[in-house]
Amino acid sequence: MQATHPFARLEPARIVAAVESLGMWLPGEPFALNSYENRVYLVHDDERRRWVVKFYRPERWSDAQIQEEHDFLAELVAAGVAVAAPWRDEDGRSLHHAEGFRFTLFPQLPGQAPELENPAHLFTLGELIGAVHAVGECARFVHRGSMDLDVMVTEARERVLSSPWLDRHQRRAYERITAALHDDLAPHAWAAEQAIRVQGDCHLGNILGRDERFALVDFDDCLMAPAVQDLWMLFTAERDDELQMQLSEVLEGYEQHRDFNRRELALMEPLRTLRLMRHSAWLVARWSDPAFPPAFPWLADAGYWEGHIRLLEQQRQVLTRAPRWLA
Repeated sequence: MQATHPFARLEPARIVAAVESLGMWLPGEPFALNSYENRVYLVHDDERRRWVVKFYRPERWSDAQIQEEHDFLAELVAAGVAVAAPWRDEDGRSLHHAEGFRFTLFPQLPGQAPELENPAHLFTLGELIGAVHAVGECARFVHRGSMDLDVMVTEARERVLSSPWLDRHQRRAYERITAALHDDLAPHAWAAEQAIRVQGDCHLGNILGRDERFALVDFDDCLMAPAVQDLWMLFTAERDDELQMQLSEVLEGYEQHRDFNRRELALMEPLRTLRLMRHSAWLVARWSDPAFPPAFPWLADAGYWEGHIRLLEQQRQVLTRAPRWLA
């Protein structure tokens, strides 16, 4: 663990001081929430309002990129879409600075993750994401990036190969399988005009609600991408009949707001492959962060890399089969 990492300075007193610099008073200490890319805390003020304060990872995003995220959220709120939008001060600022950190306050949205075997929940999720995309397609990000299969696979591959974690045998195996996957993914590249503004990381942990009413939170990874990027992680069924049910409910809800190009479903497995590769590369890239070694100790285990390589081998076979959604 490296005490010199910037987040090592983010002790409770500094967090409280940052929030109170905005004119609030916090009667208690912040409670750390489960987040690794940034640092996120739950606080409550003297009016008993509960806030989620997010401190952005230094040097990851520019101020312009963060502000573009916040402005997209403001567009969504104005359109009546259920998202967690940042608090703004009397001057309209949503991005704040304190002692070298950049941070934002969000109102806490209580609730639980949806149930992906519940048809009503699936319809509602499709409706929510369709509403996000109906706004997302009305403009384009200027400062945020675009999802690019070729670039992202190359970056993930090079990150892992430059790390010290793989032994000689694993390095050769990883190099071989990822080169093959790179070639396999090339035909699935999409045209730039196919991309819209999306949330970017639409997994169950970023969807909260109850009673079939849900909100989408954490747009930290928003970018330009095909619409299916916000949908594919909802399709988790193992059996084909259950998968068809999930597809039917989600897309019916989605199309309450905009049409969905079903040809994009062919991107589900390529996007899953990309996520598998990027997750391991992300762990490697963040290892100097003192939160990562105790949270992910198995990264240093040869067994993890053996399993990861096997998983990539299996994923390559999946890419060669007819898509399950055609069943």
